Amino acid sequence: MNTAVTIENFKEKFDSDIIEVIIRNPKRIIVTINPEAIIPVAEFLYRKEGYRFIIASALHTKKGFEIHYHFSKDNIGLILNIHVVLDKENPQVESLSNIFNASNWIEREMHELIGINFLNHPNQEKLISEGNWAEGVYPLRKEFK
Repeated sequence: MNTAVTIENFKEKFDSDIIEVIIRNPKRIIVTINPEAIIPVAEFLYRKEGYRFIIASALHTKKGFEIHYHFSKDNIGLILNIHVVLDKENPQVESLSNIFNASNWIEREMHELIGINFLNHPNQEKLISEGNWAEGVYPLRKEFK
């Protein structure tokens, strides 16, 4: 299965949830989706297309709170980044921890450092900062003018 086929399958299934597709190169693709679609997208990639969840990363930008979920299709060497932009005032998205145990700690870290709420996360307790900063303070949030 090549890159074009796997992306076409994805587009067919989630057309109404896709906001943008950026092909950085034949082995690196970024697909921005509606945040509400993260669970069905992740399940499709994992269960139907054979992708492996690698990790997720988040940042706070002028657009809002952005998360890149990094998936790998190892047999063709493709890295697929599923990108979501969350609300500026109430950043929340469904947790992937109930699908991928490996996402548990990174979601806890993103919650703690940036303040993203992961809905239905099994244990959103502090991971690294116990006593390091006040409750409700998120050290990686930025102030934008």
